[in-house]
Amino acid sequence: MNIQTKDSQNMNTKHSGIIETVKDGVVAAIKGTGDIVQATVDTITKVLGTTIKDTGKVGTSVTDAIADVASGAIRGAAQVGADLTKAAKGIMVGVLRGTKETGTEVMDTISRTAQVAIRDTAEVGGDLEAAATGLVQGAIEGAKEMGLNAEEAASAAANGALQAAGKVGAKAVETVRKAVTKPIHGVKVTSKEPQLAMSNN
Repeated sequence: MNIQTKDSQNMNTKHSGIIETVKDGVVAAIKGTGDIVQATVDTITKVLGTTIKDTGKVGTSVTDAIADVASGAIRGAAQVGADLTKAAKGIMVGVLRGTKETGTEVMDTISRTAQVAIRDTAEVGGDLEAAATGLVQGAIEGAKEMGLNAEEAASAAANGALQAAGKVGAKAVETVRKAVTKPIHGVKVTSKEPQLAMSNN
């Protein structure tokens, strides 16, 4: 058997394992407590804590781990019909708390988290405006907790969300832009125009 194939299978299994773990955790926690933000934050922080310790051993990166937990949380929230503003806020706060010790670049982490969350929200047919709003709220809250600039964090979330929306299509961009151009918690959000993915038709 080709060794490389075996390794990549292990990594793929690991990825889907993290996504499933987070999804199931979020579903159970939301059903248990009804507090969507807290349920999502707790699940993500816990899973990231364990996963990041293992990242060196299993060949996944912190970036992959972030993508997996964000993906799982969106899918879990969508499965139980949870408010995606609250779920997305919980995802962002959870990721920021969970990666605090890793030395990852915070603004990149915020942008990456927003990209994955919007991409997955689109995939599950969720409310993009609600998710984008929650991601920006979470970025602001997370930045304040960490003593960082809330406007920069909000903009990083908005730009990540818009980038992902650009890959979905013009209507998605419009929806996300509407959400992220309103001041959120008194913070003015500045965003760049996304590159729209060109369709091959």
